[in-house]
Amino acid sequence: MDDDLDMMDRYALIAEVKKLRAGIRVHRDATGHDLCWHHPDLWDLLPEKTEPEIAVPPWPKFMRGCIRYRQSLDRQAPGAPVHDKEFDG
Repeated sequence: MDDDLDMMDRYALIAEVKKLRAGIRVHRDATGHDLCWHHPDLWDLLPEKTEPEIAVPPWPKFMRGCIRYRQSLDRQAPGAPVHDKEFDG
């Protein structure tokens, strides 16, 4: 799957690492409502271009998952500032 790396010279590998790190940083630095979104830009950093086959839970189960995710943020980042803004689409 990662055979393309075997063909890269040192400079190409460094460029690839920098590209991947930049993508991870964008994802890591997401905040506010951006925490809740689907992230195909991150997946596009991979060399294989596939259409992800996602499964979406029904609304009640999806919303329970959102609540659990938000509760986990309270536990994992209790001192995080509150982003008290409505989603504006």
